[in-house]
Amino acid sequence: MPKTPSNTPVFQLTSQELLADDWSTLTKYTFQFKRRDGTWQEQVRQAYDRGHGAACLLHNVADDTVLLTRQFRLPALIGDEARGHNGFLIEAPAGLLEGADPAMRMKAELEEETGYSVRDITLVFDAFMSPGAVTERIACFTGTYTANDKTGDGGGQEEEGEDIEVLHVRFDHAMEMISSGEIIDAKTIMLLQHLALQRAG
Repeated sequence: MPKTPSNTPVFQLTSQELLADDWSTLTKYTFQFKRRDGTWQEQVRQAYDRGHGAACLLHNVADDTVLLTRQFRLPALIGDEARGHNGFLIEAPAGLLEGADPAMRMKAELEEETGYSVRDITLVFDAFMSPGAVTERIACFTGTYTANDKTGDGGGQEEEGEDIEVLHVRFDHAMEMISSGEIIDAKTIMLLQHLALQRAG
């Protein structure tokens, strides 16, 4: 079921209508919003709720590579088809929390998607990805990995439609891929830039 937002001094919910309830929920909200000049304005917005998620960028310090994935994303295909995008995105491994602890869920996602099992990851920030329409927040982690951490093939879960390619990309090349447009996933860009800032001291 869609969430009912709480009324606040600047927000008064008038009505809400469930538009879709399949993979996630899409809800239409009608509400009164108090503007900075003190007047109230009626607004109508739609919010897509798919739960919250987590992402993690692993860095192999010895080889100076980052562990990334490539997989098909339908919204990338249909949202950027005019520019010839093929729907495959290069990303930091990520997944939905589904009520689980973010760090625990992220470790499981790393093993499922990449085949690497790591003990320690660090939460570096928690961010909304598209707050104009989507309720999702992403808990973003970093960590390190070595060849000894490989415990499986990765690739994701076939029954969930996942067919994930695992990539080991040199850090400097990954940064170039942002500039060239090869990496256009927001959470991945944010995590790579965070690592770049760390390296810069």
